[in-house]
Amino acid sequence: MKSLSHRLAVMSIAAAALIGSAAQAGPAATSPYYGRWVSSDGDRTFSARGRDYRTVDIAPCGNDFCGVSVGANGQCGPVLFRFLAKRANADDALRGHGKWGKDRKNVVIYYFDYEQDQGGKQLELYLGKGYDFGERSDNMPSFHTIYAPKGKAVCKAR
Repeated sequence: MKSLSHRLAVMSIAAAALIGSAAQAGPAATSPYYGRWVSSDGDRTFSARGRDYRTVDIAPCGNDFCGVSVGANGQCGPVLFRFLAKRANADDALRGHGKWGKDRKNVVIYYFDYEQDQGGKQLELYLGKGYDFGERSDNMPSFHTIYAPKGKAVCKAR
């Protein structure tokens, strides 16, 4: 009987640990932004600075979440941008700073979840001097692309 109660105690401790780790992951771990994203502009010629943005892995990194460049051969590249994890939901546009060559520009990322016949899930990324990249804005983006999901993120921030 002593052996059975010991096993039950060990199992309940293990269950509590699993519940605790799931609670720590919280809503940020289920962010719609997380995953590998590939530019839908497949035939587009990317500039030297834009090449890093062709394929991006977005995943948690510490208390934040990061976008890491993925090379054509799947090799992990530099960290392109970082946002606070608590802002990694689909309700609002993400605003922060992104790497553009050796410069740093403002980055805005929008998440869309359309019907499958309208393109399905997409990210739209703008990089430039300001945050307002609308049609009537004086600020033209240095870079803009739309992404489609391509699986789970593999690359991590270094």
